[in-house]
Amino acid sequence: MKLGKYGIGWIWRGLKRGILALLGFWLAAILIFAFLPVPFSMVMVERQLGAWFSGDFSYVAHSDWVPMSEISPYMALAVMAAEDQKFPDHWGFDMGAIESALAHNQRNQKRIRGASTLSQQTAKNLFLWDGRSWVRKGLEAGLTAGIELVWTKRRTLTVYLNIVEFGDGIFGVEAAAQRFFHKPASRLSASEAAMLAAVLPNPHRFKANAPSGYVISRQQWILRQMRQLGGKTFLQENAL
Repeated sequence: MKLGKYGIGWIWRGLKRGILALLGFWLAAILIFAFLPVPFSMVMVERQLGAWFSGDFSYVAHSDWVPMSEISPYMALAVMAAEDQKFPDHWGFDMGAIESALAHNQRNQKRIRGASTLSQQTAKNLFLWDGRSWVRKGLEAGLTAGIELVWTKRRTLTVYLNIVEFGDGIFGVEAAAQRFFHKPASRLSASEAAMLAAVLPNPHRFKANAPSGYVISRQQWILRQMRQLGGKTFLQENAL
């Protein structure tokens, strides 16, 4: 069956409307979540649907939203020390880290290095799917720019800490603190915060409650970076 010019035009108009609707949804969400708690992220939805489709009906993607005032300052410091030390200063993209990652990946294609900032990771976790593709990276860049334009750095960090994945079904620092240390996120110590940050590169492989030698060594490195950044003073100086 061949499509005439009217059929092709109908498809094209439908596609444009769909794209505009999606862009409108993302813009509205960025504006709304600048103030309101985030109920769930797309990565949470992806994980939940993946579990159901594989027949695992016991899996529950769990998150408990808490404001930054109820998160230990050590946790904010730990994720910046581990993932994005230039977070207070950049506009969503660390160009130096990107150039370094590109150079590394050209030399060693077996071990790909990323250069995503906390802002980019927040955009990806909140609105997009997991995995690697140029389409996703392009959408991520646009969403990151929108977040940087509308949100404060403190807000970006708050959302990131509430939706980031720390283990199977465990999303957000409050759920992680309760699960692994049996305490609220507000009472996390520097060592515990560094341990949680240490598993972020791969929370399905690395376990905060059963850390491997690599995770422990990464935890110690993060603690050193936290001290070099200036500890809590670093957060105060950057209004975080």
